[in-house]
Amino acid sequence: MADEVLHVELVAADRTVWSGEATMVIARTTEGDVGILPNHAPVLALLVDGVVEVTTDQKETWVAAVDAGFLSVADNRVSILSEHAEMSHEIDLEKARHDLERARSAGEQDDEAEEAVRRAQARIRAVEKST
Repeated sequence: MADEVLHVELVAADRTVWSGEATMVIARTTEGDVGILPNHAPVLALLVDGVVEVTTDQKETWVAAVDAGFLSVADNRVSILSEHAEMSHEIDLEKARHDLERARSAGEQDDEAEEAVRRAQARIRAVEKST
């Protein structure tokens, strides 16, 4: 069954960000990074702000930055649901760096400030991983 693939859908609240066939998906959950291959056991996990990597059946790698959300795996179907998600090629690296500095310099250590830092870091990592 080595020729089986995963059908992957990466969905944000406002759009489908990426959809297609893949041989591997890597995502960061509350339990750590998880790798999904064809015929993986069913999984339902909470995503944290981070990077999702998808290796297509054509050996291309697509990288996206995602906010917290959900990862669902069943019957070679992977659904990644997030409030916000961006493909790495859509991210303005300089703006992401500026957003990170602004979030860090806000000075407040509340949940919103920490969330802004994590999101900016994820966007930067997504761009860096794809280059």
